[in-house]
Amino acid sequence: MKKVLFLFALLALTATDAYAQKFAVKSNLLYDATTTFNLGMEIGLAKKWTLDISGNYNPWKFGDDFTGTRTKHWMVQPELRLWTCEKFNGHFFGLHGHYAEYNVGGFKFLSANMEKNRYQGSLYGAGLSYGYQWLLNKRWSMEAVIGAGWAHLEYDKYPCVHCGESNSKERDYFGVTKAALSIIYFLK
Repeated sequence: MKKVLFLFALLALTATDAYAQKFAVKSNLLYDATTTFNLGMEIGLAKKWTLDISGNYNPWKFGDDFTGTRTKHWMVQPELRLWTCEKFNGHFFGLHGHYAEYNVGGFKFLSANMEKNRYQGSLYGAGLSYGYQWLLNKRWSMEAVIGAGWAHLEYDKYPCVHCGESNSKERDYFGVTKAALSIIYFLK
């Protein structure tokens, strides 16, 4: 994780046009709604290109050890964006990757399977996205993004939220891989 952050800090320092509206920090309000800490940054690379990277972390376990809901995970999701007009304004298309490690289970509202089982493992994959950004003023902006793609999951399935006996599996997923409604602040 430290190497990834270092790489993106280095990219920020070497960007050829690092001035007004070339670097932004953001928070995904959808992650905030799930009690997931998140922070993103976006760097202007060229006239119509930016590099966005977001990371999130959720350390929570709700309820007791035997019947509680677990939402523990961390994820990083870099995305290369092509803007249709100018960067940080209007429509854009993106190519994103993702990597995560998770320990989730006990969700009564999702399905009986998620209520009775816990999944612990990792995932990686890639996808395409579309988004739109609204400039609010010189420093603030809002953004909506939706993306679809592929994720490969490797996990241990435990027969209850706390139990220790597992069944290892792998699976591929095709579907929504990115969703964001973000508030953005431009650093000048």
